[in-house]
Amino acid sequence: MKNLALTLILFSVFAFASSAQNSPKGTANIELEYYLPDGFTYDANIPKPKEVLGFEVGEWNVDYEQLVRYFEKLAATSPRVSFEVFGFSYEKRPQVLLTITHPDNLQKIDQIRAERQNLKDSNANLNYEEMPLVLQAGYSVHGNEASGINSSLLAAYHFTAANEIADDLKNMVILIDPSLNPDGYSRYSTWVNAHRSYNLNGDPNTRELSEAWPGGRGNHYWFDLNRDWLLVQHPESQNRVKKFQEWLPNIYLDYHEMGTNSTFFFPPGIPSRDHPLIPKKTVELTEKIAQYHAKGMEEIGSLYYAKESFDEYYFGYGSTYPDIQGSIGILFEQASSRGHLQESNYGPLTFAFTIRNQFRMSISSFNAAKDMRAEINKSMHDFYKTAIQQANADTDKAFIFGSQTDGAKSFHLADMIRQHAIDVFSLNEDITVNGVPFSKGNSYIIPLNQPQYRLVKAFFETRNEFQDSLFYDVSAWTMPMAFNLDFAALSSRILNLADVSPLQEDFSMPAGELKGEKAAYSYGFGWEGYYAPKAAYQLMKEGYLVRVTHEPITLADKTVLQRGSILVSMPRDPKDKKDEDLDRELEKIAKETGLTIHAISSGYTGGINLGSPQTEVLKKPEMAILVSTGVVSLEAGEIWHLMDQRMDVPITLLPTERLATADLSRYNVISMPNGPYNKLGKEEAEKIKSWTSAGGTLIARGSALEWLNKQELVKFEFKEEEDKEESKPAQPYSDFIKNTGARRTSGTIFHASLDISHPVGYGFEKGEIFTFRNNNLFLEKAKNAYANPMVYTENPLASGYVHPENVEKIKNTAIIQVKRLGGGRVIALVDNPNFRATWFGTNKLFLNAVFFGQTIKPDTAD
Repeated sequence: MKNLALTLILFSVFAFASSAQNSPKGTANIELEYYLPDGFTYDANIPKPKEVLGFEVGEWNVDYEQLVRYFEKLAATSPRVSFEVFGFSYEKRPQVLLTITHPDNLQKIDQIRAERQNLKDSNANLNYEEMPLVLQAGYSVHGNEASGINSSLLAAYHFTAANEIADDLKNMVILIDPSLNPDGYSRYSTWVNAHRSYNLNGDPNTRELSEAWPGGRGNHYWFDLNRDWLLVQHPESQNRVKKFQEWLPNIYLDYHEMGTNSTFFFPPGIPSRDHPLIPKKTVELTEKIAQYHAKGMEEIGSLYYAKESFDEYYFGYGSTYPDIQGSIGILFEQASSRGHLQESNYGPLTFAFTIRNQFRMSISSFNAAKDMRAEINKSMHDFYKTAIQQANADTDKAFIFGSQTDGAKSFHLADMIRQHAIDVFSLNEDITVNGVPFSKGNSYIIPLNQPQYRLVKAFFETRNEFQDSLFYDVSAWTMPMAFNLDFAALSSRILNLADVSPLQEDFSMPAGELKGEKAAYSYGFGWEGYYAPKAAYQLMKEGYLVRVTHEPITLADKTVLQRGSILVSMPRDPKDKKDEDLDRELEKIAKETGLTIHAISSGYTGGINLGSPQTEVLKKPEMAILVSTGVVSLEAGEIWHLMDQRMDVPITLLPTERLATADLSRYNVISMPNGPYNKLGKEEAEKIKSWTSAGGTLIARGSALEWLNKQELVKFEFKEEEDKEESKPAQPYSDFIKNTGARRTSGTIFHASLDISHPVGYGFEKGEIFTFRNNNLFLEKAKNAYANPMVYTENPLASGYVHPENVEKIKNTAIIQVKRLGGGRVIALVDNPNFRATWFGTNKLFLNAVFFGQTIKPDTAD
C-alpha cells in the first residue's frame, strides 16, 4: 500500500510539472515555490533567480553568462557570499566559485581555508566540534546533463537567502562550482534553447532532444572531464583540482544525469566494486549520508535507488577523487529530460522535475553535513593519520621513474602528480635500481611517507586481482606504464642515499639546446624526445629541408642518431633564408621542446653518410580527421587535442557528411578514429580507396577497421570473440549481466612487442612497451612478416582485469598492422594510442604513422 501511494504521488508530481509547462499560452509557468522546501523563509533583499534572469529556473536552460551574472549579484547583495573566478576554459569562459557561509566566517575566510591543511597533519590536535565543515558542490561536468547546473541557481539562492540556516552557517562553508564544463554546457544549452518550442513537445524524436554531433557532454576538445580529475590534462580540471587541494572539502557533491527511463541514484555504489584503497569509514559515512538523501526524495515522492549500476573504483571521477583524499564523494544520477520535456516510461519527464530532485539533494547533503560535522571532520583527520601509519608499515618507501632519453615525458608525469599536493623530488645524480639506470634531470622520486600516501599508491600500483569482474570504467591506470617510463619501488636505504631536490612552484620542462658551431653543414636530432614531431613539423612549415634517417648515424663526438632521427639543412633554393635564420629557429625550437639538436660539420659521418639513400625527405603532414556522424567523438577529440595543443600541427576536422564531395587531394594523411561509420557507403568507400591508392596514408582505429573490411578496401582477419555455435551449459537468467559483462575489456594495460626498426617504432629505445586496450577486437597477424610492427606478447597482461578467455585470444595478436592499397598505406591500430591524453608512451606510435607512414616500403605492407 505504501508503494502504491508513493507511485501515485510520483505520478501526480510528473503530471503537475508537465501541465505547468504547458500553459494556455504554451509558455512555461513554473513557480519558484515548486522547488523550495517547506519550513523556510527567505530574505527579501536577496534577488530571486527570475529577477535577474527574466525567467524562472527550468523554463529555459540558463545561459552560462546569465548564471555568472546571477552569482555576481548574490555576492553583491549578501554578506554571506563571495564570488571568485579561479580559472578559464579552453574557450575562455570563466570558472567561478561561490562561497557561502556566515558573515563572520567570510571575514576570515583565508584563515579558515589555510587551517584546513591541518587535517593532513597526523600530529595536529584538532577540535572537531568547533572546526567548520566544508561542503562543496560541483555541477554538470557533462555539459548536456543540465539539471545539475540549473539546480545550482536554486542552491545558491536557498543557502544565501534562507533565514533559518543562518546559525548553521557559523559551522559550515558551502562552495558552489556551478559548471565543471562551461564550454560543453554552453554548446548544449544553445542547442536546446534554439530548438525549444513555446508549446513543449515531449516526443523523443523532436529535434530539441537530439543534439548535433558531438553533443555537449565533452569539453572543447570533446573530452569527458569526469575522467580527468586524476589525469588533469585540461585547464578545467587543473584549475578545479588546485581549488580542491586548497580547500580539502569534507564532502564533494557530483551532479549527473542518466537515461530518461530511469529514476534517481545516489551512493553507496555496488559494494563489491569499491576500490580497496578507500577506507571502510568512508564507505560507512557514505551509507549514513544516504539516509538523508532517501528522506529528501521521499518528502517529494521521487523514486530512487542505491547500491546498483555505479561503482567507486576509478579515482578519476568527481565522486571518487575525493574518496582517496579523506573526503566523501557523493554521486547523483538523475533521469535526464535532455531538453525541457520528454516522454518516459514513468510518464512525462519535465526539466523542472529533474532540477528539483537535484536541488533537494543539495539540501539533504547540507542536513547530513550539519548533523554529522564532528564525525566527518574526525574521519578526514583519521584518514591522513592512518595514511602515515600505512606508509610506515609499507616495505616500499618511494617510487622512482624516468627516461634515459626523453625528459619531456618524465616532466609531464611529475607535473601531473605534483598537482595533487604530492611531494615530488627531482634526481640530482645518476643511479641504478635493480639494473635499471635512472639519470639526473630526467628522473623523479616520490616518497610514500606523506599525507597523500594512498593517492601515490593509486598512481603506481599494479593490480591484477579483483573482488568483482565488472567495472563502470577502466580497471587499470598505472601511470608510469601509460608514459612508457622506467619505474621501480625504492627501499628506505636507497631513498635516503639518493641526492634529490624538491620540485618548486615554478617547476617547468627542462629546455633543450643547440650544440656545436653555428652555420653548420647540417643539423640533426633524435626522434626519442616527445616533442620531436612538433620540432620537425615547425621546420617543414618554415621551408627547411627535413629528412629522416632509416639507419643510425654516428657524429664526430660519437653521438649516435638512431633510426628515425631528423636531419635538417637549408633548402636547395633558400631564396631569402640565411644560415643564421636556421640557427635562430633551431635554438628556439630546442628551448621549447627540450630537444638536443646537434650541429653537424661534415656529411662524412659514421654509419651512413648524410647524403645516403637511407635518408628520406619528409613531406609536411597535411592532415584531416574524420568527425561527425559515425565517429566516436572522444577519440576524434583525443587526436585533435594531440595535434593542436601539443604538436602545433594544424588539422582539418572533416565531417563524414562532406567526405563524398570534399577535395581529398588537399591531404596526405587521413585519420579514421574509432567508430561504426554507419552512414558511409560505397561512394565514400571508393573516394577513400582512390585517395589512398594515389599515395595517401590512411590511419584507421578500432571499429573503423571493420568498416574497411565491410567495404572491401582491405582485408583484416579477426578472431571471433566467442564461438556462438558452441553449446554451453544452461545458465541462470540472473547471471546474464555478470557473465557477459565480465568478458568486456573495459580498460586494461598489456605487454606488447614493438619493432623499433620499423618506421612506426622509430623513437622508442626498446622493443618492450605497454599498451592500453578497451575493446575485444582480436586482429590476426598479417601473412607478410614485416607488416605487424606491434603485437601482444605471449604473457600479455600487465595491469588490470581481463577475462581468462580473452587473455588467450589476445596472445600474439596484432596491435598495429600495415596494409598496402595501391600506392598508399593503411595503418591499422587495434588499441587507442592517445587514450585520454595521458598515454604519452604510445602517442608516438600515432605520430609515427602521421609523419613516417609515407616512408614505409611497399613490399613490407600486407
